[in-house]
Amino acid sequence: MENPLLHTNFHFPDQKHFYQGKVRDVYTISDRFLVMIASDRISAFDVVLPRAIPYKGQVLNQIAGYFLDATRDIVPNWKLASPDPVVTIGRLCKPFPVEMIVRGYLSGSAWRTYKKGARHICGVAVPDGLREHQKLPQPILTPTTKAAEGHDEDISREEIISQGIVTEKDYLQLEEYALKLFAKGTEMAARQGLILVDTKYEFGKSGADIMLIDEIHTPDSSRYFMADSYGKRFAKGETQNQLSKEFVREWLMENGFQGLEGQEIPEMTDAFVAQVSARYIELFEKVTGQQFVPASQENPVKRIEKQVMQFLKTQAKNPQ
Repeated sequence: MENPLLHTNFHFPDQKHFYQGKVRDVYTISDRFLVMIASDRISAFDVVLPRAIPYKGQVLNQIAGYFLDATRDIVPNWKLASPDPVVTIGRLCKPFPVEMIVRGYLSGSAWRTYKKGARHICGVAVPDGLREHQKLPQPILTPTTKAAEGHDEDISREEIISQGIVTEKDYLQLEEYALKLFAKGTEMAARQGLILVDTKYEFGKSGADIMLIDEIHTPDSSRYFMADSYGKRFAKGETQNQLSKEFVREWLMENGFQGLEGQEIPEMTDAFVAQVSARYIELFEKVTGQQFVPASQENPVKRIEKQVMQFLKTQAKNPQ
């Protein structure tokens, strides 16, 4: 637990571009491949927190790989290989500038918006009289713009199409894919005693083909409730037993931080960091039904570079 991966700064052969996101380091190779490295950084309220969470990157990368492999029958995706526990290498796609958020329950930011009196979320009508964490009559799509920096913004289907952000044909396809992926994720979660509450999907184009990109059904992009306690807790109005990053957001809010100007990030103690790490590992095992096998923390940067270089050398010898 002593050596979490904060950042990388590689210089791979034929590297064209490097981008450091909130939690991922992304390398473009030869206008052909994307090398995505899941660091142990953690963000909340669109702010990267000062402490890294051991094994978080491995958890995210391996959960995403698990679901990418399980949903290829629904939509093609960008993944080609995962040569290291924190690395996914895939096709370079042109991302759509929107995130497709699917919600099956009224939780998180949707609940906070609803509680303020809103009855339309991203242009979608939501009935009166709902309570926090209540199951919606049917899953709804609440898209957001995808900001390179700063906060993503809620946006409606009509605005996306009328502003030409995505063509109507492509957007309708994105909606269909997102809802089918959510149905599959819901089914897979139920088999593990979980409820998939809400999640986000990102898509891109490789040539004329729409592909699922980035992560899928991870604790950074999704919220899960424990199914066995959901009904009883909901009936009593109690906080749900959930596996997601929401407990980090709640801890920050309890300590006076919501990412607003002038607010200071509260101190993340060793005990809290260890708790967050344990929650991520718990989610991996609950979601996949597999035992988590931690990667060596001795020299993760050297390990990652070696594995990526080996993949790239193989591709250079066998170009497709």
